[in-house]
Amino acid sequence: MCDDLYGMPLLGDKLPKLEVQTTMGMMTIPDDFEGKWFVLFSHPADFTPVCTTEFIAFQKRYQEFRALNCELVGMSVDQVYSHIKWVEWIKDNMDIEIEFPIIADTGEIADTLGLIHPGKGTNTVRAVFVVDSKGYIRIILYYPQELGRNMDEILRVVKAMQIADQEKVAMPANWPNNEIIGDHVIIPPAKDIKTAKERTQKYECFDWWLCHKKL
Repeated sequence: MCDDLYGMPLLGDKLPKLEVQTTMGMMTIPDDFEGKWFVLFSHPADFTPVCTTEFIAFQKRYQEFRALNCELVGMSVDQVYSHIKWVEWIKDNMDIEIEFPIIADTGEIADTLGLIHPGKGTNTVRAVFVVDSKGYIRIILYYPQELGRNMDEILRVVKAMQIADQEKVAMPANWPNNEIIGDHVIIPPAKDIKTAKERTQKYECFDWWLCHKKL
């Protein structure tokens, strides 16, 4: 159940405390991931084709997420028995073992996080919440039922946000393959004249407000 029903969370909010039934037992989120980043993602339903491809894609990249100190947890408005059977089907038919937990939601969590697809009954949208090691929501992505997610992009944004935090920098479009500065990162703009002048001498710059460096 949800401990704090205050409406759909936004970027920068702490993820509401959720006590949930999963395929790996009862969990309290975000408490059980303390000190780790995690990706909480919802899917419309078990035993559906696009969702099956997504879970396989997430699993194939699971070790890459874990290398970033980031866990995965799936969710849909399905009973845990359905999740267990679906995971078994994927193992038996696709030879892929899903190693991360899947939340069995009664609908309360989906309502709290704003995941119900308009006009599609109780089905959840394909939502992604990237949550940092302190339990704060850093990225929210929403996809319709008809479009499967790009897991390489989700990996990219986790890595990019971690670097942005650690290095106190910003990340350019399409990082690490930006069309202008490649894999460089952006130095935050100066807030005074003295720093603005120093920036052009210390970093590579197109102007004082657009400076970049290699990690």
